[in-house]
Amino acid sequence: MSHPRTVAVVVGSLRKDSVSRKTAKALAALTPGLKFRFVEIGDLPHFDQDLEGDPPAAWVRFRKEVDAADAVLFVTPEFNRSVPGVLKNAIDVGSRPYGASVWNGKPGAVISVSPGAIGGFGANHHLRQSLVFLNVPLLSQEAYIGGAYTLFDEAGELVNDGTAEFLRGYGQAFVAWIERILADEPIRKAA
Repeated sequence: MSHPRTVAVVVGSLRKDSVSRKTAKALAALTPGLKFRFVEIGDLPHFDQDLEGDPPAAWVRFRKEVDAADAVLFVTPEFNRSVPGVLKNAIDVGSRPYGASVWNGKPGAVISVSPGAIGGFGANHHLRQSLVFLNVPLLSQEAYIGGAYTLFDEAGELVNDGTAEFLRGYGQAFVAWIERILADEPIRKAA
């Protein structure tokens, strides 16, 4: 590998003080060898196939940014035991037009983040279900970050050593996963 792989980071929370975004930034800081680019989803109009003939500029921007990346990282909170609607909308926007999904074959990883003890388990698994259908080869190591409000200081910096160690290991596993998937062309073109 002559240059660092680029990872499109899709955060499922729009909140200004989002612990999902803080977690994604912490992972990026702890993972040398990858270049993380945050792809914003808050401005995406709701998916409506009638708009495909002249897609909204935000859809075009989003699709180009994800398509340009080598891999994708999803970091999300859990809303009502599932993914936030804004994240599901982004997945739908990226999956169209039919036959031109920006997700197809891109190595991916999912981290769910929650102030609760189970770390967004429901969101993590619902998201994985959609991504498997879209042919996103997912890192099988699961990542649930619970107690998230206690992990960061006032400046948004990660202050929990155990979580830092976990994210460092997760990042290393993600680097290896990306290289493995990108080296295996038949897996990437399966869909």
